[in-house]
Amino acid sequence: MMRAFLLLWLAAAAIAWAADAPPAAEDPALEKRVSELAAELRCLVCQNQSLADSNAPLAVDLRNQIRDRMQQGESEGQIVDFMVARYGEFVLYRPPMKAATLVLWFGPALLVAAGLYLLFAHVRRRRTAGEAQLSAADRERATRLLAAGTESPPKSPE
Repeated sequence: MMRAFLLLWLAAAAIAWAADAPPAAEDPALEKRVSELAAELRCLVCQNQSLADSNAPLAVDLRNQIRDRMQQGESEGQIVDFMVARYGEFVLYRPPMKAATLVLWFGPALLVAAGLYLLFAHVRRRRTAGEAQLSAADRERATRLLAAGTESPPKSPE
């Protein structure tokens, strides 16, 4: 009896915590436009997800706001301009190309190029360091050492 009551209580709790499905527009074309635009905007809470991917309450509110503005006849550009004016350019997944964002656009390529340059410079430096020229005295000493090394080694006492 107690187990049945516990199972019933857990089932009721699960139903109470279940979330409603996100509201969809009656027009599938409008819902598709909302999804496409939400995929272009960053969730301000998650920061690594788009509004379309995030389930954060703010993302749900912003998707609803996009839907409402589209139903009122605003274009995608007007909605993006509104979001940028309200939340800054951080809300855009693809920031516009301008002087302030050049590092975002070209920084990774510059870092790869700098790393390759340093790697090749290091390899070139090591290669030229290995080809160091010996002086005449060093050559003579190396020849004597090599000649002494070819003689039979002394036998160790056993």
